Amino acid sequence: MGKGARKKGPKPDRKPKVRDVFVGQPFEGLAAEPELIALREFVPSATAKLTLADGGDVTLGTVLPMAAAAFVRSDGERFLGLQVQTRSSDISRDLGRALRWLLDAEPGDVLSVPDTTSPTDPDEHNRLQDLLVPSAELEVALHTDFAWWLPEDADATGDVAVSLERANAAIMPTDRLGSGAYWVLAGEKAHLRWVRPEPENLLLQALARLSAAGTLGLGEGTRYAGSFRAHGLLVPVWDLDPEAHAREWAEPKDQLGARLDEALKSLDSEPLNAAERRARDGLIGRQLTIR
Repeated sequence: MGKGARKKGPKPDRKPKVRDVFVGQPFEGLAAEPELIALREFVPSATAKLTLADGGDVTLGTVLPMAAAAFVRSDGERFLGLQVQTRSSDISRDLGRALRWLLDAEPGDVLSVPDTTSPTDPDEHNRLQDLLVPSAELEVALHTDFAWWLPEDADATGDVAVSLERANAAIMPTDRLGSGAYWVLAGEKAHLRWVRPEPENLLLQALARLSAAGTLGLGEGTRYAGSFRAHGLLVPVWDLDPEAHAREWAEPKDQLGARLDEALKSLDSEPLNAAERRARDGLIGRQLTIR
């Protein structure tokens, strides 16, 4: 049979290709964006009530039992998990789909992984931006363990007990110093990790201005350690004295925030000078990216 004959006949049905575009800033447009990033990336055990556009009572949690995407506790309280291992190109859509599932779930139901494979419908409104009140902030409650997985006076059994023990063992002491700003004791080192809402380029210029002026620290015994990118925002990190209590850094952090705000405003009329540009280049060299 020749090539021409082989080409004749009905063509097999082919499914249309689905183009999944990576969303680099999945929480953009939400007032709680810095807090969501902090809770997803480095806060160990925390919860916060979500403000849903259509009402409803849902609690956001950092980590759920066995890293589930969502579950309904036996007493009916609904939990949405931020720190899950399975993800698509749009974390906001993953969370939104899990939230939709959660609203119809019953006590004891568990969503092990978010829906990351269903094709995106143009009419689908399942991103967090569609389901939450965009202007709502998060009132975060930090916990020293994961006892909040269970109703009061309930005991963990089976896989949940094993997961609870492992999760509790991995917790690093953490304290909240403001929106997106957390003190973390990591072994023998203490850090301030601060998710900033400004565009990366502007924030780097402001940090460089403070660095060149020698005012980028939080006081004696502290130093700017570098920064990492997480979900479209920059997270500067400072090394702190691990012997000092977390609350001792609240005022220095606020003072640093005021200096940063002043530096950001000054950029409108005063471009970086040569020394500040060199400082910016040095800061850029100490960046990492977390997707």
